[in-house]
Amino acid sequence: MTPLIKGTPSGHTPPDEDPLINGVSAVSGAGGIDRTGVGAAARESRAAALDTWLTGLLPAGVDRIALVAVGGLGRRQCAPYGDLDLILLHDGVPGVDELAAALWYPIWDARLGLDHSVRTVPEALDVAGEDVKVALGLLDARHVAGDPELTRQLATAAAEQWRRTAVRRLPGLREITTARWAAHGELAFLLEGDLKESAGGLRDLGILRGIAAAGITDALRPAVRAAHLRLLDTRDALHAAVGRRVDRLVAQERAGVGTRLGLDDPDLLLRRVAQDARTVSHALDDAWRAADRLRGNSGRPSSGRSFPADGRARTADGRPVRRPVARDVVEQDGELVLARTAIGARPDPSLSLRVVAASATTRLPISRATCEWLAAYCPALPVPWPVEARSALVTLLGAGTGLIAAWETADRYGLVDAWFPEWPRMRSLPQHNAVHRYTLDRHLVQTAAEAGRYAREVDRPDLLLLGALLHDVGKGLPGADPDVPADHSTVGAPIAGAVAARMGLPDAEVAMIERLVRLHLLLPDVATRRDLGDPVTISRVAEAVGDPATLDLLHGLVRADAKATGPAAWSDWKGRLIAELVRRVHTALDTGVLPDPPVPDPALVAGPLPAVHLTEGIVTVAAADRRGLLATVAGCLALHRLDVVAADAATIDDRALVEFRVQPRYGLAADPVALAADLRRAVTGDVSVTQRLRGRALAARSDDADPKVVWHRDAATDAVVLELRAADAAGLLYRVCAALDEAGAQVRAARIATLGSAVVDAFYLVGGWPDDAERARLEQAVLAAV
Repeated sequence: MTPLIKGTPSGHTPPDEDPLINGVSAVSGAGGIDRTGVGAAARESRAAALDTWLTGLLPAGVDRIALVAVGGLGRRQCAPYGDLDLILLHDGVPGVDELAAALWYPIWDARLGLDHSVRTVPEALDVAGEDVKVALGLLDARHVAGDPELTRQLATAAAEQWRRTAVRRLPGLREITTARWAAHGELAFLLEGDLKESAGGLRDLGILRGIAAAGITDALRPAVRAAHLRLLDTRDALHAAVGRRVDRLVAQERAGVGTRLGLDDPDLLLRRVAQDARTVSHALDDAWRAADRLRGNSGRPSSGRSFPADGRARTADGRPVRRPVARDVVEQDGELVLARTAIGARPDPSLSLRVVAASATTRLPISRATCEWLAAYCPALPVPWPVEARSALVTLLGAGTGLIAAWETADRYGLVDAWFPEWPRMRSLPQHNAVHRYTLDRHLVQTAAEAGRYAREVDRPDLLLLGALLHDVGKGLPGADPDVPADHSTVGAPIAGAVAARMGLPDAEVAMIERLVRLHLLLPDVATRRDLGDPVTISRVAEAVGDPATLDLLHGLVRADAKATGPAAWSDWKGRLIAELVRRVHTALDTGVLPDPPVPDPALVAGPLPAVHLTEGIVTVAAADRRGLLATVAGCLALHRLDVVAADAATIDDRALVEFRVQPRYGLAADPVALAADLRRAVTGDVSVTQRLRGRALAARSDDADPKVVWHRDAATDAVVLELRAADAAGLLYRVCAALDEAGAQVRAARIATLGSAVVDAFYLVGGWPDDAERARLEQAVLAAV
């Protein structure tokens, strides 16, 4: 609930953040609080210990005062490191502020979090009347100590006030809840969700309790209660594993939390949390709709159609108007239901797809009864699918954001499993990659939703949408090593092809779907790891893609995939690199001629030395040709906290040109004057700059992961490619370039691809293929630098 007073009063030193002393709270007189127990009994034990201790803090013999618990303590569901939510209730007795201070200070001194307020019963009800979150909190009010009659008055009046006002207050609560969901995401699909604040989490269960308390619907069915207990257990285990209050279940804590819950597989824990969150979210969806119907039915009918507060059309006698929205689908009371002729006729195998597609395009939910009917009576799709089913699937996938909610409803009732038998394996499957935000199933649906943005850029938008839905279908299967991204593409291609064939696509389109899945990582991998000015790079991509139509489909797919993955998977520079690669490959495919490499700026070729040009995202330096120039410039950029994403070097007569594409490491642009001055001093051998470079580089060494070197023999026209896979660190490019230079290798280009906390850096070494001894020597130099 929202407290009247929160935190510590002025002049009192707040306790340390860590609420533990040697693993046991400083609570006295209650034998300490069990901070490690998990489960209902442990939560009850913590509540009993706190009740006993708090009762002892209230002076004996006080009249007309009560100590009331709300929140977790009010429900006797105390988490190991949960806060206390307390109300000191009184009826105007003098000296209550002094008594409150005597209560709050021992709690702070015991290093317990506290939300508190001091109110009379009318004051508490007034605040609840203004703040819907306070109103919900008072529904959990429980007597702890003092005058029980005061607590009874508050609990009774608060419950009655809520029952009387809930229907009109729920829309405001829904707006608050929607904003919270937007900030915290959906627990069922997040790889690192907040057990309390995310959609489907513990906060939503409080709303369900409120809707049930208002008598609107039975929102706390047995499945919801079971999910609630498991989520509480998971939060208990998370608190115990971390040793403090934390509600976000991050990847590194899953194993410890799972062990405390008797689950040896961390992935199983995440899938269980996802299923429970889905149960809660579905129950809340049903509860909102029940409340909406109740609001609509409360309006008085008028002549003709009436539009109550919820905007739903009704006839003169108050019955909902039925409005056709698609074949066999009508809108009734704000939901989609089956037309009467569809229920009486022989069910069409494509009916479930058509209903869900109508929901996605109209943004209207499907009624629960209709979903249950479709799950029970809609026949299985034949092989191949009828044309109507394929058309409905394309409509569904192309509905943009409307796809997400409609697909989840279909998945809730088992309809998706009937369309795609492969789906249950992918449901709630974790993705072991730091850049991914969602579980596999949600990622696939999100990618399809994002792909609709690019439908007008391709010849076959239907194949783009289907390829987006199936592009990662190989993940989690044997042979798909999560550490080798291309593996799941190879494994998934024939599976995607089989799905497309089952749907009845022609052989050429089946082959296209397979190609999209197999090649969906090609463009980002090449754009970020290879020299786009090298003819070999362009010719190999053109050969793999085959034709402009496929190239356009892959370009749309890679952008949708990145946006559906998470913010770490995409950036402006990556988008520019991929667009440049697509442009060059298009030229090769359209004309049969490889595009010319970029031409250096004439001013740099013939102007005075050293020369430094700074433009947005690009740093170019011209200097007298000498060994180590690339490394020196890379180090200077690291000194100014600029991350390098690409580097190129060229020699014209006796001068060297180096060009770097950069981005600020911490989002703040470097000072151009200071950067240019340091670059000029560095390339002319100023010792003061090189000393700063070496000091910064040595300090930036990282041993977070074992580095690995991979060689590519035929990936360039006039060079071999040494690929380094290592943990990311500032100054890494400088250290590696310096090591290669000292080993006698000439680096003409470098490409840096960051994957979460790791990098894949490709270095183009001028010359032919080195023998075994030379490769070993260069590898040793690089690994020593890392």
